[in-house]
Amino acid sequence: MSSFPLNRLTLGFALAGFAGLTQAAGFALIEQNASGLGNAYAGQAASALDASTVFFNPAGMGLLPGQLVVAGNLVKPSAKFQDGGSTAAPLQTLGDTGGDAGDLGFVPNLYYVHPVNDQLALGIGVNAPFGLKTEYDQTWMGRFQAVTSEVKTINVNPSLSYKLNDTVLLGIGLSAQYIDAKLTNMVNYSALAGGVLGANLQGLADVEGNDYGWGYNLGALFNLGDTRIGLSYRSEIDYTLEGNVSFANVPAPMAPNPLLQTGPVTADVTMPASASLSLFHKLSPSIDLLADITWTGWSSFDVLTVRRTSGSVVSSTTENWQDSWRYSLGVTWHQNAAWSWRAGVAYDETPVEDAFRTARIPDNSRTWVALGGQYRLSEKSALDFGYAYLFVEDASINSTVAGAGTLLGSYDNSVNILSAQYTYTF
Repeated sequence: MSSFPLNRLTLGFALAGFAGLTQAAGFALIEQNASGLGNAYAGQAASALDASTVFFNPAGMGLLPGQLVVAGNLVKPSAKFQDGGSTAAPLQTLGDTGGDAGDLGFVPNLYYVHPVNDQLALGIGVNAPFGLKTEYDQTWMGRFQAVTSEVKTINVNPSLSYKLNDTVLLGIGLSAQYIDAKLTNMVNYSALAGGVLGANLQGLADVEGNDYGWGYNLGALFNLGDTRIGLSYRSEIDYTLEGNVSFANVPAPMAPNPLLQTGPVTADVTMPASASLSLFHKLSPSIDLLADITWTGWSSFDVLTVRRTSGSVVSSTTENWQDSWRYSLGVTWHQNAAWSWRAGVAYDETPVEDAFRTARIPDNSRTWVALGGQYRLSEKSALDFGYAYLFVEDASINSTVAGAGTLLGSYDNSVNILSAQYTYTF
């Protein structure tokens, strides 16, 4: 392989969906409603409060009337790199620290539940389970490893709930998921040319691609009077991302170089499976307690091989992510017939080990503190709202890429989330 950092460039195509400093550890988006945000999403597989249970546990649809939920979540991550001795790429100046790589994202949710009879309920959800965006200045010291990383996903999730009896409900759903990804980073033309064309020659590389994938989700809900216990599982989803790589400002003498040719690339990627155990308990007519533990199978993201469609291997990279756990607790106070108030805390473990952290995934474990509430406009409609602040642990990085220098330092990260939801009951 050449010393040119095309390995990291095309690898980034598959990582574009994972590159943002998303608000659940790793790259998943847990923000699938606003009614759960105030509880830090504790107990979502057991609460069945509204039609968003289609995502968290489809079995819960059996406890609902006909219902429509429309929600939106504004997510603003902050990722500021603190230099700790980085070195410049060959024949390049070092550059600055890149500014705030976090970018404001909007995560929409739509759910509908229709009871067919006393035992059967149907529903559908439309949401975005993975994504967001990070963007550095093009002059920053890690520009040959990452500039922009962006993903957009759309998940359509038709579901069914069946009530075995007054205690046990079962649910199943199908996920049809689309992903669209984009990556850019600077290319060190000076190093690729061996310096014969001069220093500081660089240009922007752009990789874009998309694919469709299929998965399923399962759920069970045990209704024990004042207590509900929920179990849910979402399957892996496999993708073969297909797209193109292009290069800007390639010096004329280098144009014939096969590494700089515009052309198709592919990468096989697996989105992880997850499973949740949730508890909902009505402590009194005015107080609800919620708890949750969620496992995510990030170990499926272990080795990533990127190829041109000719079949040649561009890179094979060991990611070595680990399975992770999320723990959450929440409480809801029903003040009166119109108002309810929520609070919650959570801890998200990162799947990324220090040795494998990159500028595209400056992820680390985070602690949630959340508040929210609901205002019932009438017997048929309600507004939910919530806010959460995520304290993200400092994320160290020591990443050396051939032709791209060494990025050495740490990230000061945080996330703000603001959500709103309208629920209409038929």
